[in-house]
Amino acid sequence: MGARVTTAKAVVGLLVCVGLLAARPFAAQDSAALSGTVKDSAGAVLPGATVTVSGPRPPERTAVTNERGVFHVLGLQPGTYTVRVELAGFKSEQTTVTVASGHTTTIAVVLEVGAIAETVTVTSGVSTLQMSTSSRAYTASRVTRPRARAEHATFDREAYRHLPETGFHRVSTHPRSTFSTDVDTASYANVRRMLREGRLPPEGAVRIEELVNYFRFDYAPPTGDAPVAISTEVGPCPWNDAHLLALVGVRAANQPGARPGSQHGAMRNLVFLVDVSGSMNSPDKLPLVRQSLHLLTDRLADTDRIAMVVYAGRSGLALPTTAGADKAAIHAAIDRLEAGGSTNGGEGIQLAYRVAREQFVPGGVNRVVLATDGDFNVGVTSEDQLVRLIERERRSGVFLSVLGVGTGNLQDSTMEALADKGNGNYAYLDSLEEARKVLVREMDATLVTVAKDVKIQVEFNPRQVAAYRLVGYENRRLDDEDFNDDAKDAGELGAGHTVTALYEIVPVGGHVPGRPVDPLKYQPASSPARERRRVVADAGGRDRELMTVALRYKRPAGGASERIEAVVGADAVPLGANLGFASAVAELGLLLTRSRHAGTANIDRLIARAQSFVGEDPHEDRAGFVALAERAAGLMREARAEGR
Repeated sequence: MGARVTTAKAVVGLLVCVGLLAARPFAAQDSAALSGTVKDSAGAVLPGATVTVSGPRPPERTAVTNERGVFHVLGLQPGTYTVRVELAGFKSEQTTVTVASGHTTTIAVVLEVGAIAETVTVTSGVSTLQMSTSSRAYTASRVTRPRARAEHATFDREAYRHLPETGFHRVSTHPRSTFSTDVDTASYANVRRMLREGRLPPEGAVRIEELVNYFRFDYAPPTGDAPVAISTEVGPCPWNDAHLLALVGVRAANQPGARPGSQHGAMRNLVFLVDVSGSMNSPDKLPLVRQSLHLLTDRLADTDRIAMVVYAGRSGLALPTTAGADKAAIHAAIDRLEAGGSTNGGEGIQLAYRVAREQFVPGGVNRVVLATDGDFNVGVTSEDQLVRLIERERRSGVFLSVLGVGTGNLQDSTMEALADKGNGNYAYLDSLEEARKVLVREMDATLVTVAKDVKIQVEFNPRQVAAYRLVGYENRRLDDEDFNDDAKDAGELGAGHTVTALYEIVPVGGHVPGRPVDPLKYQPASSPARERRRVVADAGGRDRELMTVALRYKRPAGGASERIEAVVGADAVPLGANLGFASAVAELGLLLTRSRHAGTANIDRLIARAQSFVGEDPHEDRAGFVALAERAAGLMREARAEGR
């Protein structure tokens, strides 16, 4: 019987190979780690597979494979574990693995296709396979669903706020542009998730500034006492040859003397606020949150303080304030999280802030980290009420970070509003790899604020600029008067953060898109020819300036705002690495939102431009964008063929 089973597995190509890599330090000397890849028998990677690791001591640990079919389980005790891998449409596979102290053990698992009565196509960069299985199409990136449009039309409760796209402003009537900085990245990860599912995102889910700000750019760091510095660049606009594209970049200082997980820098007082309601009971929600919080816990300094609050129908303290040195207790509390019940988010928020206030560290990092799908349905439920609650709580000096998870009922607009009003940031976790980016690679940027209420005001020179348009930032616009108003809330910048904004500029003499405007009655009329003559007459003075960028910020502890500025010359240069790549990301956003200002935007050209400016890409974030744009190109072609 055993021989027949072995032969049958050989026929379908089932292979499970387990191997130890060369010794590599992982975390502490007495901890171990397990990593691996999951593929089908044709060699295609399988994202979304659930990997359960059990023994020698409870509780079980769970991971989900990322877009490359890779999983990681961290902080294991040395010993022998049972590893079970499951994915709908495939037979589950189980193996035994021994992990050693201070090492990462790697395994490769191949799943055998199951037998469910529907036909699908399995594709990868290596091979293509057709057989009877579940209604999924597996790609080298992620699970995609051919019937996604029908499924989401029936069951999708995801909520997005669609804001009208801002058009061009004539400098003669609106010489200034004022906005709050934005370091949220949720839109990029969420759009990535939808594209990998095989569907184009709704326009409200695409916030172009978040797509661009997902990436770090090579801006010069601050050199003086200011915690922020301004960088600028001007070049041709790729989607309109008659226009210019100006980049305004901001770089925040690194946390002085600190590195993620070190004993140096500001002490952290963190409260994990975890939604354990019934809506979180799926592999891409609470299990992913658990794994994400495990990652964050492993990077804490011994002197940090951690507490954990959970909420469903009622809220409770799942972990009293605990020193970062006691990671075993923190990990155990995370592993005990289970989903069930309704969602009383307001009550949980109040309890989390109260715990954070009780342990407040003057001059330290005081933050609530909320993990949820945002589907609040008990107690304080409306977005307006929740925002007002957060606005009251932030006065204590405790900031808020929001980690969104899940599909089908993601309340994106609510979570974005809570993070904005909570002096924090909003990230969407579509995979454990994204959690590693947000909570490990960029831990200080996520948790450590170096400047708050950061506002930017750009004044355009009417002798050079006829009109301008800020690309994106629709929900971050401010009145010009707000720039000098220290009572007006704005964005926060974490340690090492970069912020990028793009302006599409119509030079003097160019055609201004939009409806014509009647001439002013009480101010002297101006004409393109007259403006050109004035530029020539004063070429050596301010007429050669394109614009002036001013920035206001406050120190994390508060006080009056401080101002810095940079003057931008009118001479355009060929696209450099920063503007070249940023423009490609923005151009994809224009196409996904069907922008009326997309001009000659072209998916193939932006892909080629992005590839040419990938540069040093140690974590393959930029290469991932190129692959994502290629995925979007295919979906757009399908949509055009179907007349959508």
